Amino acid sequence: MKKVSILSLILFLPLLASCVEKQVYIVYFGEHRGDKALHEIEDTHHSYLFSVKKSEEEARASLLYSYKHSINGFAAVLSPDEASKLSELDEVVSVFQSHPRKYSLQTTRSWEFVGLEEVEGHQKQRRKGGDLLLKARYGREVIVGLLDNGVWPESKSFNDQGMGPIPKSWKGVCQTGTAFDSSHCNRKLIGARYYLKGYEHFYGTLNTTNDYRSPRDKDGHGTHTASTVGGRRVPNTSALGGFAYGTASGGAPLARLAIYKVCWPIPGHSKVDGNTCFAEDMLAALDDAIADGVHVLSISIGTKEPTPLTDDGIAIGAFHATKRNIVVACSAGNNGPTPSTLSNTAPWIITVGASSVDRDFVAPVVLGNGIKVEGQTITPSKLEKKMYPLVYAADVVVPEVPKNGTAGQCLPGSLSPEKAKGKIVLCLRGDGTRVGKGKEVKRAGGAGFILGNSPANGGEITVDAHVLPATAVSSDDAIRILNYINSTKNPMATIIPARTVLHTRPAPSMAMFSSRGPNVIDPNILKPDITAPGLNILAAWSEGSSPTKLEDDPRVVKYNILSGTSMSCPHVAAAAALLKAIHPNWSSAAIRSALMTTAGLQNSKGFPLTDTTGNLANPFQYGSGHFQPTKAADPGLVYDASYDDYLLYLCSFNITDAEPSFKCPKVPPSTLDFNYPSLAIPKLNGTMTVKRTLTNVGGSKSIYFPIVKPPSGFSVKISPSVLNFSHVGQKKSFTITVKAQNNKTVRKIYKGGYAFGWYTWFDGIHVVRSPMAVSLA
Repeated sequence: MKKVSILSLILFLPLLASCVEKQVYIVYFGEHRGDKALHEIEDTHHSYLFSVKKSEEEARASLLYSYKHSINGFAAVLSPDEASKLSELDEVVSVFQSHPRKYSLQTTRSWEFVGLEEVEGHQKQRRKGGDLLLKARYGREVIVGLLDNGVWPESKSFNDQGMGPIPKSWKGVCQTGTAFDSSHCNRKLIGARYYLKGYEHFYGTLNTTNDYRSPRDKDGHGTHTASTVGGRRVPNTSALGGFAYGTASGGAPLARLAIYKVCWPIPGHSKVDGNTCFAEDMLAALDDAIADGVHVLSISIGTKEPTPLTDDGIAIGAFHATKRNIVVACSAGNNGPTPSTLSNTAPWIITVGASSVDRDFVAPVVLGNGIKVEGQTITPSKLEKKMYPLVYAADVVVPEVPKNGTAGQCLPGSLSPEKAKGKIVLCLRGDGTRVGKGKEVKRAGGAGFILGNSPANGGEITVDAHVLPATAVSSDDAIRILNYINSTKNPMATIIPARTVLHTRPAPSMAMFSSRGPNVIDPNILKPDITAPGLNILAAWSEGSSPTKLEDDPRVVKYNILSGTSMSCPHVAAAAALLKAIHPNWSSAAIRSALMTTAGLQNSKGFPLTDTTGNLANPFQYGSGHFQPTKAADPGLVYDASYDDYLLYLCSFNITDAEPSFKCPKVPPSTLDFNYPSLAIPKLNGTMTVKRTLTNVGGSKSIYFPIVKPPSGFSVKISPSVLNFSHVGQKKSFTITVKAQNNKTVRKIYKGGYAFGWYTWFDGIHVVRSPMAVSLA
């Protein structure tokens, strides 16, 4: 080993300290103060930097972004001491450090499942959803911006045939770069930009063998989400040669799309491990998107841990979007089933959970004893029609692998080719990626593999396009197969080729991976807001990526099936775009309310929503319920909120400088009274009364009566008992008083947890329903 001299260490340590100290910080000032030209705003930002830097040259060199359109702030390379000095200035709202990997990325059936698409047949019949699409003109004048990792513009989902001129309100650009020029934008993809400065400051120059230095998507995720929102109708579409065959379509097929590429591959990692998105890059994209003129933002990005509002780049950008009446939909995250894991908790964001649709990709396992075990996959490769030896991964590992809980998980390099060759291998989920386990079985010469769920995944099966014949089974069935292996001298099995099965029941059910509440940033705001299809969703794909994202997978597909709240978020963004087209004057809060208060609580069997294990789900999983776009177009009443209401909300968090002209009251109201379409009361002590206000958007004259299903152990009283509206736009307020009927009994039942209920306003036509979550002090 080479020796390092003390002198070398002494010379190196100051350099190391310098590298460690200087990080990217975001300095946020809130709204702009007065009308200033863009160059004047940037000069002001430079002056703040110059106040903490040694020279003007150093100040200018340290600046990554100057946010100057709607967001007022900048991202710069600062030392902790410099950041601290800036944070002490009166006009600064917050200063927070950017962290690598803090943010990450989180259809032929789903739209028909929720009643929006036409039903295919010899003669096309329209459901009520067809009327919604017609009323919204398929979203043709609405512009949806997507923050993601780019787009594959050649996909048929983004063709502009028959589309009219680009809306005159559009102010965006088509930014050119590697393999992307102005010809790749059209009347469908009307804008595209990319943002790299934060990423490259941390990781160094982008490795262009891993991604394009342009808005082009080399991953697939961005193309998938964009086509889910607004992909054109493409008939005779399927994934991997026949799965999910049908007509692919986005929810708003004539909406215009604007792409903001902010997420990039992590150096030294496979694309399967996901991308990373830096707050400073996202804020720059949000600042541009607002100035460009988008109407809806779809952001399938979240954090692994809930983030305070003042340190959350998405929340800050979305706040400024809300002032311009832009609807912002975001993923809740994929960190379920653990409680209190959801991200994007701000009340001006629609936070979306993930649920299933009524479609399976059935590929059973037949064991040597004749028992058939249900499985699912979208793997096109098939086994020969014969039985194969069946082994458990932990029994065929190389000697160096410890005999512990990971031995059966088919981690890279773990399997012995001598023991696994020609056999079907049972691998368990846990560490590593699902497709990576299949890659390991193939490397070891296995004929095929069975992916067994862990208990946390239960019966929820996420399908994959594995690199060898494979199927995935529930945790219970994985145990059955393992018991068969352990009780049989020569266990055998085969995997039957997969087929698509529609109208499976019950559906929807809540995905186990979907992040859930309670909201730890503000427990008084119930999150998520709503759920939408996010399990095994088909949409367009990048031809620069394989269906598994594995580097040595040579397959190229135009459409692929993916799961996550990344997939559910664009469903809700599309529904918001349709509502925006029908009701252009509605606020973003009104659109969110319409979606929430009309959401459904039953599955296709008419029973309450469950998770994929069959257990009853609750509002911390699905929010107000499963979205129903056709009903949201006519909600009757909405819980509206203005920009000033959000500023007042921030006052409760002692954020007083977000808007220069707005003065917080000496005693801000509790966020319990924020006019939200749901109600959460944490740590109730005695009795609590909260206020809500409804706005009539239905008939000119209507009378509403309350219906209450109180949380078990609590009483709920609503006053007044009648709301009489005489004209559209009229507002009426009411109070909700919640009281524990017997504190000791309730506390014993819930043990510090929450009880759930509902309150509904009903006029004989409209059902305006809101969830309640209550816990005791």
